[in-house]
Amino acid sequence: MGLTLRRAELERLHAHAIEGYPHEVVGILAGSRDTYHVSKVVSLTNERADSPANRYHVSAMVLFRAEQAIEAEGLEVVGYYHSHPDHPSRYSDFDRDHALPAMSYLIVSVLSGQVATMQSWRLRDDRSSMDEESITLEE
Repeated sequence: MGLTLRRAELERLHAHAIEGYPHEVVGILAGSRDTYHVSKVVSLTNERADSPANRYHVSAMVLFRAEQAIEAEGLEVVGYYHSHPDHPSRYSDFDRDHALPAMSYLIVSVLSGQVATMQSWRLRDDRSSMDEESITLEE
C-alpha cells in the first residue's frame, strides 16, 4: 500500500520546504492510517538552533498539541515529512533510527531553493532499513 495525498496539500508541503530553505522543515501528514490517505498537511517549526540545515527538532509539547488538534478534527497521524536541503530525498541512518513503525516518512529534496524530488518511506519491522512506498496524487 502506498501513500495518497491531495494535490493541494502537497503544494502546501512543497511551499513550506521552499520557504524554509536552506534549513530543514518538518510537519505532520494527517488523514486515515487505514488507507494511508493524507487529507491535511500540518506544518511545524524547526526549533533546531545549532544545525537546522541538516537536522530538525520539534519540542514534545508542540508535537503533542499538534497531534491533539489533528485528532480533534477526526483525523489520524499517517506520518511525517521533512526536507533535505541540497541533499537527496533518501532517508538517512538518523531518519531510520528515529522512525516509528507503520508510519509514512515523506522526504522532499530541495536543491538551490526548488523542490527536486520526493520519496516516501516506511520502516521495516526489524528496523534494518526503510522501504520506498508509492505516492499517488489526487485532486
